[in-house]
Amino acid sequence: MKSPALKSTRLVVALLTAGAIGGAGVGAFNAMHARAVAAQPVAVASPPIVAATPMALPDFSQITERYGPAVVNISVTGTTKVSDDSPMVQGGGNAFPNDPIFEFFRRFQQGQRPGNGAGGQQEMPTRGEGSGFIVSSDGVILTNAHVVRDAKEVTVKLTDRREFRAKVLGADPKTDIAVLKIDAKNLPVVILGKPGNLKVGEWVLAIGSPFGFENTVTAGVVSAKGRSLPDDSAVPFIQTDVAINPGNSGGPLFNTRGEVVGINSQIYTRSGGYQGVSFAIPIDMAVRVKDQILTTGKVEHARLGVAVQEVNQAFANSFKLDKPEGALVSTVVKGSPADKAGLQSGDVIRKVNGQPIVSSGDLPALIGMAAPGDTIKMEVWRQGAPRELTARLANANDKSVQVASKDGASGHGKLGLELRPLQPDEKQEAGVDNGLLVQQASGAAAMAGVQSGDVLLSVNGVSVKNIEQVRAVVAKSDKSVALLIQRGDSKIFVPVNLG
Repeated sequence: MKSPALKSTRLVVALLTAGAIGGAGVGAFNAMHARAVAAQPVAVASPPIVAATPMALPDFSQITERYGPAVVNISVTGTTKVSDDSPMVQGGGNAFPNDPIFEFFRRFQQGQRPGNGAGGQQEMPTRGEGSGFIVSSDGVILTNAHVVRDAKEVTVKLTDRREFRAKVLGADPKTDIAVLKIDAKNLPVVILGKPGNLKVGEWVLAIGSPFGFENTVTAGVVSAKGRSLPDDSAVPFIQTDVAINPGNSGGPLFNTRGEVVGINSQIYTRSGGYQGVSFAIPIDMAVRVKDQILTTGKVEHARLGVAVQEVNQAFANSFKLDKPEGALVSTVVKGSPADKAGLQSGDVIRKVNGQPIVSSGDLPALIGMAAPGDTIKMEVWRQGAPRELTARLANANDKSVQVASKDGASGHGKLGLELRPLQPDEKQEAGVDNGLLVQQASGAAAMAGVQSGDVLLSVNGVSVKNIEQVRAVVAKSDKSVALLIQRGDSKIFVPVNLG
């Protein structure tokens, strides 16, 4: 899907050397040599040098030959409304309108032309290309949702050059998965694997149509697992260094056993080109979405009802955690499963169903793999002690989402804050029952990003109603404190170093 192709050759060379000299002695020379040796001290023999077993590079040719025919090229046509002075109008459209990474290429290779202010719009035909793979011999195909977004016509081309008009059975923008169907039988299919068995450093292979070059093969290794991205926190991405470019979107990621473990979806780039950081959606998540679409025609996601932050060392010190791990709860949605379970702002979720939450992104990714109605058990750290909570997950499609969270308060002194209690009208405007208004921020608090006009709600997870409470909590803290700040409609924990 995303960026200029980068040729990369990995070579492993094993040099094996071993030598042995031996034989039976003959005549006087050997006899004298034997006596001379006998007169010398006997040296302890060194252990023989054992040659290392050479590490062979994986042979992807068999995987490509066997499963390449199940990888398809997807062509999409549609229309989009654009302004009259758009580069798309002036340049005649682009080949990858549905590929989000194409924007990087457009900006950095062509630049963005300023508008002329005319404000006119017209519908322009668009074309796009992507990849997909057949998971059922009767024509069910998986790809990315963004590949077929706004599509009026979808054409699937097989490696034997046959073409079929495809029907989009369903698409889920949240996970970026789409399911297509073509009218064909006895088609080649891929074998699905288990992403959970993948190891970091393991070789992987991608097949797709970068820039329209059909059945292009690229390879690399698994760079990391369970990556959460800012706009796709529900997906625990597989990060690889496989070259992924525009047109690769929706194509399969194979392990060395020829099993599909992911769907290539995104890259991260600063230059607009491929830079060795690619992301794939785990295939087990894609299968769950596919099964829902085939069964019900729609996709439902679970919802816990919290906003979380990363736990850094400052937060770990503030909350007396043994290490900076977990998901720090900054907001709890009223009436949500989290609220009903008793979760509070300042809680640190450390485990869900026994699975450790190391980074904050682990939580939404784990919830994203669950279904509405599932019950989860959470191990939570609250005010220096562990506790267990149970929540029954709701349906994310339900729109009964209210505002959020818990109490409020704040402090002064070495924090560098000047505070005052909120007036009744200010409480009503902020939507809180308690809180202290930051009149001025300086010193440590200002360095941490606290601003005048912020509302301080809690310190180290302890809700405070007056300045004395803030001073008392800060006085007990050695290295840092965690301030729950409300700014506008948003709430966020801010770590403040006291040293």
